[in-house]
Amino acid sequence: MRARPGGAALLVAAGVTLLAAFGVVACRSRTAPDVGAATVTALASTPAAVAASVPVSDGRPPRSAGAGSPVRLRIPALRLDAPVAAVGIDQATGEVAVPSDVARVGWYRFGPGLSATAGSIVLAGHVDSAEQGRGAFFRLGSLTRGDRVTLTGPDGTGRDFEVVARERYAKTAIPLQRYFARDGAPRLTLITCGGAFDQETRHYRDNVVVTAVPR
Repeated sequence: MRARPGGAALLVAAGVTLLAAFGVVACRSRTAPDVGAATVTALASTPAAVAASVPVSDGRPPRSAGAGSPVRLRIPALRLDAPVAAVGIDQATGEVAVPSDVARVGWYRFGPGLSATAGSIVLAGHVDSAEQGRGAFFRLGSLTRGDRVTLTGPDGTGRDFEVVARERYAKTAIPLQRYFARDGAPRLTLITCGGAFDQETRHYRDNVVVTAVPR
């Protein structure tokens, strides 16, 4: 997935280009129809008097969106228990960096952290790799409303979230400012690739986005 937070060409980390770099084969994970799009729009809406949008492309962590680096992600419905690594921007490409190990998930460290009281905590993961097999987010598209997600910090303290939406976008149409926002209600955003795999470009054509809110 290609991600340039704040840029119109952002294709979101770990779902498209980076997977192609690993020689990804056809995606075997199927994504169910979208649910919860209206909920995501409402979560991203914040009155101007309460909070203003902060650019996400300046390379600086937010001052007021909450701190704390998550180190583990658990999703019981997927039988997923994956380590989380802090990632930033790949200086060579200007895209969001993602762990090369497909079993690991990347937390976008220039956005809100584990204890965020506003904005979108973004985690991106691989769906699969020709060399390494299934990635941490191989079955992300099967999550549905009500599923539980837990992020854990270095001290072992966990924060529970509940899935409220699952959406799929063509990689050129995803509203990235919404998902990398530092304002609006606190929420967790999980992103990977999806849809058909283009053998010619070695890219997945879509991105799958799951949104969860604190329980």
